[in-house]
Amino acid sequence: MNETDKPASLNFIEEIIEEHLKTGKNDGRVHTRFPPEPNGYLHIGHAKSICLNFGLAKKYNGLCNLRFDDTNPSTEDIEYVDSIKEDIHWLGFDWAGREYYASDYFQQLYDWAEKLIMIGKAYVCDLAAEEISEQRGTPTRPGKESPYRNRPVEENLDLFRRMKAGEFPDGSKVLRAKIDMASPNMHMRDPILYRIIHEHHHRTGDNWCIYPMYDYAHGQSDSIERITHSICTLEFEVHRPLYNWFLDTIDIYHPQQIEFARLNLSYTIMSKRKLLELVEGKYVSGWDDPRLPTLSGLRRRGYTPEAIRFFAEKVGVAKRDNVIDVALLEFSIREDLNKRAPRTMVALNPLKVVITNYPEGKTEEMEAVVNPEDPSSGTRKVPFSRELFIEREDFMEDPPKQFFRLFPGNEVRLKYAYIIKCDKVIRDTGTAEVTEVHCTYDPESRSGMSGSNRKVKSTLHWISARHCIPVEVRLFDRLFIKENPDEVEEGKDFKSNLNPDSLKVITGCADPAMDEVKPPDKFQFERLGYFSVDPDTTAEKPVFNRVVSLKDSYGKVKN
Repeated sequence: MNETDKPASLNFIEEIIEEHLKTGKNDGRVHTRFPPEPNGYLHIGHAKSICLNFGLAKKYNGLCNLRFDDTNPSTEDIEYVDSIKEDIHWLGFDWAGREYYASDYFQQLYDWAEKLIMIGKAYVCDLAAEEISEQRGTPTRPGKESPYRNRPVEENLDLFRRMKAGEFPDGSKVLRAKIDMASPNMHMRDPILYRIIHEHHHRTGDNWCIYPMYDYAHGQSDSIERITHSICTLEFEVHRPLYNWFLDTIDIYHPQQIEFARLNLSYTIMSKRKLLELVEGKYVSGWDDPRLPTLSGLRRRGYTPEAIRFFAEKVGVAKRDNVIDVALLEFSIREDLNKRAPRTMVALNPLKVVITNYPEGKTEEMEAVVNPEDPSSGTRKVPFSRELFIEREDFMEDPPKQFFRLFPGNEVRLKYAYIIKCDKVIRDTGTAEVTEVHCTYDPESRSGMSGSNRKVKSTLHWISARHCIPVEVRLFDRLFIKENPDEVEEGKDFKSNLNPDSLKVITGCADPAMDEVKPPDKFQFERLGYFSVDPDTTAEKPVFNRVVSLKDSYGKVKN
């Protein structure tokens, strides 16, 4: 068996599932769910969870539900619901009509809460949030029981029903589970089940003014939907005893919670709270700002769903938290676009080249490849004329020894065209800046002709000055200057690590064919990187976003 023919090794979640299938647990079913909170936009970390949950269901011929944890109306909005569904579909997954909401189960969750009260496992507490936190203790010091912990069942039922009826203001009462205030697990110290929130809910309107906490709603929602494997990120490992306690105490169908390491990415913030702070503080242009790790931002920048799925697969499923180098994400999109993106030539910082021995008014059409990685893509025609633009960085008047591009007396090849030699430099009389380079060309050196085998040390891209069109190009860089954006000096926060050069907007010169582009077309600007057409594009002004550079080489001297 060849190395490439060997089956991929199983991750630890797949090992658990296969053991369950072998023993007949869950009657051979595999049923997962993706449970986002509709209080923000999905980011690359959620993409890993989406790929995992939907991927496991597909692999084992099972099902995956989409369930919104809409238990806090003060932070939720239908805008987020719609964006989440759009992102999941864009990634290539579908829930096949199994779209559920925790709010679908509000009555059942309430009934189970009354059951907990009636069996002496829940009580209404009048302590303020600060008092509950104080009396919970510390990991090394037991908590203190609430003075309301031993209220009679009848009184707790009456108060809870009056909470539901809207008789009490926000924050005045909560329903707590009666577990163990001395438990070494802080989450087991009489956690809150319900709190009062007089807010309009995006689905249930004003029918409810008490809302379940995530820890209470999550496991019971899994149970109602007959989920077999409730896959969570690692921070929920300490919540698992509580997940199990609710299901066992209420005595209902019991899924298995399994935790895996969440995705942490270098130079990136994943906290929804901090992302919201960037959006609301206008540090970025919105949730779809191409510098953000949101799926809408990555999509606008030019990332493809195939690249993100490939990235998620490469990251894998681990039991321990670690930080993934953002270079792996950049590698993933390069690999994808290298195979699919048509090539074109664009000068981002143009410098005029005049070929003095080329006939004035003459135009030739040079044959260029569309994509060398895809032989079926064919060729394209590129106009060539006496006056061209090259990249300013490709010329130096007094170059270092290892600089092989254009300089006085040196020859270079213009890609798909001729060899030219630099003869003269023209300067601005006021600033002394180089404004033109005069060259001569070798008519026998055209690519594809018999004389084209003459060797030179460098090949440059170029644009015909007479035919080119102006394009707006947005050069995005990493949003943060530190690998760990939360690593800050005392008295500062993560925003002090924002990269002031994370976006530069320039006007470049492009192949005339670029006037027909539309979002989300993607191209490789030869020798510069991969670029995607932005939705801001109009018929008068094409707009491109830099998706990623070529081999991390943008801005560096290349021969």
